[in-house]
Amino acid sequence: MGKDIITHPDDGVDMSRRGFLDNLAKLVGSSTAALALLKAADAESQQVPVIPETDNRLAAGPIEYEAPGAKMFGYLARLKGSQKRPAVIVIHENRGLTPHIKDVVRRFAVDGFLALGPDALSPMGGTPADESEATKLFGGLNAADNLARLAAAVKYMATHAESTGKVGVVGFCWGGGLVNQLMAAGTTLNAGVAYYGRQLPAAEVPKITGPIMFHYGSLDTRINAGIAEYEAALKANNKAFESYMYEGANHAFNNDTNATRYHKEAAGLAWSRTVAFFRKHLGG
Repeated sequence: MGKDIITHPDDGVDMSRRGFLDNLAKLVGSSTAALALLKAADAESQQVPVIPETDNRLAAGPIEYEAPGAKMFGYLARLKGSQKRPAVIVIHENRGLTPHIKDVVRRFAVDGFLALGPDALSPMGGTPADESEATKLFGGLNAADNLARLAAAVKYMATHAESTGKVGVVGFCWGGGLVNQLMAAGTTLNAGVAYYGRQLPAAEVPKITGPIMFHYGSLDTRINAGIAEYEAALKANNKAFESYMYEGANHAFNNDTNATRYHKEAAGLAWSRTVAFFRKHLGG
């Protein structure tokens, strides 16, 4: 596994939300003031996407695609022009198709991909504006049905008029676990990138049909507990993979709207590796 030593001012500090609030409260004098500051910071960060919706280089907006037992909503983005491009499916965290994930979709579009963010909560009416409410809805998803609906996005993107037919998938947190599952679900995916996602059981590894890249934060002990067994199974079955550990980074380190978890250096390095991996395996 590749390991990157990235210096960061928060290295060695308990960066859970509770720990962060406790440390901030000591600095500002009270928990109430700390919470107010954190909410203000969160609100400000959520209002500043990396690639704004108004970026005039892009054609972006909502789409629908058919899946087993459901009509799925999604967000599609690509550079203007009608040339064909390799496709990337972006699977969201357990907060749904948020403005942040739509921003990530646009980032892939700017990098030259036909990018789609499917909304896994489509059967429930779509992702609500309140992220805390969205999180509660995930417990109502049937795992097999959910996987089939996301697999349908692969066919949608492979046959899209502006697609080269090559399709990759990237996911974060909950979505990272779905990347692992989709790569073993018999789809036509050409590559997958899982950010801090739950690993497959060793028995499922032989079903993997394409190369995978993994990104992990060294502080993410829950997810990292499954790495050794997973990688041993991947090697035993001669599966192509790349795995990177980012020192000082935690779960959700790519989410720049999460002030307590975002790790700028790790996110930037992981992104450059992800784009290079997709260009290698998808073209473009």
